[in-house]
Formats: sequence, C-alpha cells, structure tokens
Amino acid sequence: MSILYAFLVGGLLCAIGQILIDYTKLTPARILVAYVVAGVVLSAFGLYKPLVDFGGAGASVPLTGFGHLLAEGIRKSVDEKGFLGVFTGGLTASSGGIEAALLAGLAAAAIFKPKEK
Repeated sequence: MSILYAFLVGGLLCAIGQILIDYTKLTPARILVAYVVAGVVLSAFGLYKPLVDFGGAGASVPLTGFGHLLAEGIRKSVDEKGFLGVFTGGLTASSGGIEAALLAGLAAAAIFKPKEK
C-alpha cells in the first residue's frame, strides 16, 4: 500500500508542476525554486513531515522533499550547535544526495561523449 501512496503523492506534486508550466508564465527554473521554498515553508509550519510519513518517497524525492531535508537539517543543527547550525545544517543534511548527484554526473560525463548541436 505504501507504494500506492508514494505514487499518488509524487504524482500529485508532478501534476501541480505540470499545471504551473502549462497555465502560467513561470519558467521551469522558477517553478523548481518555488518547490524547494515550498518544502522549506511547509516544514517550518510542520505540515510536510506528515506528508512524508504518508507518501514516503513520493514526498521525499521531489524538490519539495529537498526543501524539507534542508529545513530539518537546519532545525536539528541549530538545536545541537546554536546559531552556527543555520550555516552548516542544510549542507550536512543534504551532503549525501549532493555527492550522489555529482558522482552520477561525473559517471555520465565519462561514459558519454558530448555533441555539439
């Protein structure tokens, strides 16, 4: 059942993004930034954690989940280190995902040859 919930939550987040692309003049970059900010804001008000608990990867994998990860990392780091945690918490919490993205990009660059258009 958790797979179905992840599919529904992730699909809803993607559908909202598609609606924003189709019916507004927002650029994809602005929509992506809005998703990250929405994840941070919803986490600040305690609304995103229940969505992650319900939807699992459907809520934690999209960009709103990245915003939630940053907010939770900062919250935890501030509790442990005080004000300095504002600067270190987000990077500490998201370092695994950032490293995976860098390594995947490096692997893709090593395997495939770039082509000019």
